[in-house]
Amino acid sequence: MFGTAKSFGVTFAHMFKKQVTEKYPEVRKPTAPRYHGRHILNRHPDGLEKCVGCELCAWACPADAIFVEGGNNTEHARYSPGERYAKDYQINYARCIFCGLCIEACPTRSLTMSNEYELAADNRKDLIFTKEMLLAPLMEGMEQPPHPMRLGDSEKDYYVKALDDPGTSVGAERSQREQWVADHTAADSEAARLAELRDEAAVTEDEHPSKAPNLAGDPSKEVKK
Repeated sequence: MFGTAKSFGVTFAHMFKKQVTEKYPEVRKPTAPRYHGRHILNRHPDGLEKCVGCELCAWACPADAIFVEGGNNTEHARYSPGERYAKDYQINYARCIFCGLCIEACPTRSLTMSNEYELAADNRKDLIFTKEMLLAPLMEGMEQPPHPMRLGDSEKDYYVKALDDPGTSVGAERSQREQWVADHTAADSEAARLAELRDEAAVTEDEHPSKAPNLAGDPSKEVKK
């Protein structure tokens, strides 16, 4: 009997707490900086791919969600510095648990994780992301592979220069969609704050008309009477 009353006590206690409503997707709250979201295959500053097809990420994945097929670079078709590149790269997000072990195993900083979390789909096939879907977009000064090495005569030159010019690894934790969200977060937050002020003003005016805050100075903050 005491246990039943105690459990109901928890329920009743939560009934009187203020409810927190997330206004998603109209207002998107930014994630933590190191949030584990969708993966990105990064590029060198000249556009060549950082992935060398070593398959270490696939071996490290505890969910067997990554498939990598390596290929050999040639003088006429070069996709990455060195001998090999990822001919095929797939991540099955129906299996991925976003643990981050794959990016820890990557020796070239090719694979990173963005803050993008909107990965829902209505069928499993759409949750298999291919290499084209995972590759970072070409930035200014980058050239679409295949093309010869532009930053040096060997792959060593790429990794030495990466200390000063890492290509798309810096900032790769923020995907294009997350960057859009970041650009609009300030405006969304202000709109949400004004909406809360209007709601509070309306409640206060109903309960105590004389204590209603005066928001008439800003048309966007006007209280409807």
